[in-house]
Amino acid sequence: MATTSDITYKSDGRTMVGTLALPSGGTDQRPGVLVCHEGPGLDDHARDRARRIADELGYVAFALDYHGDGKPIGDRDQMMARIGELRADPARAFAIGTAGLDILRAEPRCDPGRLAAIGFCFGGTLSLELARGGADLRAVVGFHSGLSTVHPEDARNITGKVLALIGADDPMVHADERRAFEEEMRAGGVDWELNVYGGAVHSFTNTLASPDTFPGIAYDEATDRRSWQAMVDLFNEVFEG
Repeated sequence: MATTSDITYKSDGRTMVGTLALPSGGTDQRPGVLVCHEGPGLDDHARDRARRIADELGYVAFALDYHGDGKPIGDRDQMMARIGELRADPARAFAIGTAGLDILRAEPRCDPGRLAAIGFCFGGTLSLELARGGADLRAVVGFHSGLSTVHPEDARNITGKVLALIGADDPMVHADERRAFEEEMRAGGVDWELNVYGGAVHSFTNTLASPDTFPGIAYDEATDRRSWQAMVDLFNEVFEG
């Protein structure tokens, strides 16, 4: 079983509390994966994904915190305002993501030459902004991720492979946003892939997601499983191949 520990660090003028997950056994360096939570904040969903990466893949994983205090923002309007600020300022988002990468790189069991970032919802956007900012990442994976950016020309800075995993019926990531993303990736010369899953909406990886709590979100077991396997296949290619 993976061992986990909370790590407190500073970023964006806030005290952040992320969760580090280490694979059991061994002392060798392993690939490192940064995990970026959904829009509301760091919760069991992102922490569990970090544990799965350590348990199932044997990688080091760090679930960063991009809001502060290692917990979700309770008020939806405050949460959306926070995300709006970060979406409008890619350099700020990049700095927050880099602070999380620094924690991951500092772990002795992490191989700093084999890094990836994954994210869910706005966490996927944050992961993409890390890549657009030129972070040394072999792969970036966005699950039901926002794809747009205010600086699409920055795609030319992406050095790793990009995988976006989107529900075909996601009301928060429209078809025109997907098309703009494709154009951005082509113009930037990126090695990219976009998987669109029929019948899936937003937050399809989160077992607690339900339209009863918010319209347009719902867990989908098949899409969750298939998208996770797509990520694993990419990691096998960039880390193990």
